Amino acid sequence: MTHKLEEATAFLKQNGFANPDVGLVLGTGLGKFIDHLKIEKSIPYQRIPHFPVATMEFHAGHLILGTIGQQKVLAMKGRFHFYEGYSMQEITFPIRVMKMLGIKKLLLSNAAGGINLDFKKGDLVLIEDHINLQPANPLTGTNLDNLGPRFPDMSEPYSLQLINQLKSIAQKEHITLKEGVYVSVSGPNLETRAEYRYLKIIGADMVGMSTVPEVIVARHMNLPVLAVSVITDECDPKNLQPVNIEEIIEVAGTADEKLSQLFAQLISEA
Repeated sequence: MTHKLEEATAFLKQNGFANPDVGLVLGTGLGKFIDHLKIEKSIPYQRIPHFPVATMEFHAGHLILGTIGQQKVLAMKGRFHFYEGYSMQEITFPIRVMKMLGIKKLLLSNAAGGINLDFKKGDLVLIEDHINLQPANPLTGTNLDNLGPRFPDMSEPYSLQLINQLKSIAQKEHITLKEGVYVSVSGPNLETRAEYRYLKIIGADMVGMSTVPEVIVARHMNLPVLAVSVITDECDPKNLQPVNIEEIIEVAGTADEKLSQLFAQLISEA
């Protein structure tokens, strides 16, 4: 793993992807943040040594380097999921590469189902904690001692400083920003009514199929993390309606500009 990380990092440095300040992962249907970037470089994942290649048509699969103000931003347009058949180590490989390139904080976004019935389609929800129900862990196996400890602490997986900063920006911009607990499941199927009831009982406010593996690896490397979910469907077991991926992408798109605005301002204030 270390050799592969070094090869990917060296390749990207040789191609001008050097010294980024902030890393960003754009979730399903969330791509307008790129409009806020002054783009310097863009490279498809398949050109980067050892990078996985996104298999879903709605995950674009490009690594983009650009600037917002004085900050250099490294953005993943398209992420990887366990349901695509990748290992957890493959899913999180790009996060480790971004850290080795020099990022000092990581911003994540995703599309999620709203278990908390106070959440409605299009809501932006700050993830203040998570529950991991994925069947594997990216830290399984030999520990990469040069990157982090064998048993990383998870008492604050999401940076309180970044959370408070984004809440302040949202208040100033009159953008409603809710907070909740995200539960990560493997997918790719959506949940049954009984499963939604179960997830609510154990303390989840929203559910998705990503993010947590990336957070675990980031915290292993002592990298501050902020994550925001866009609620794309309402998961009320008593009134559960069929939903499809096209609808999820459409709803995510309606909230994309507000989320992109928040992230852009957060980065520019650094």
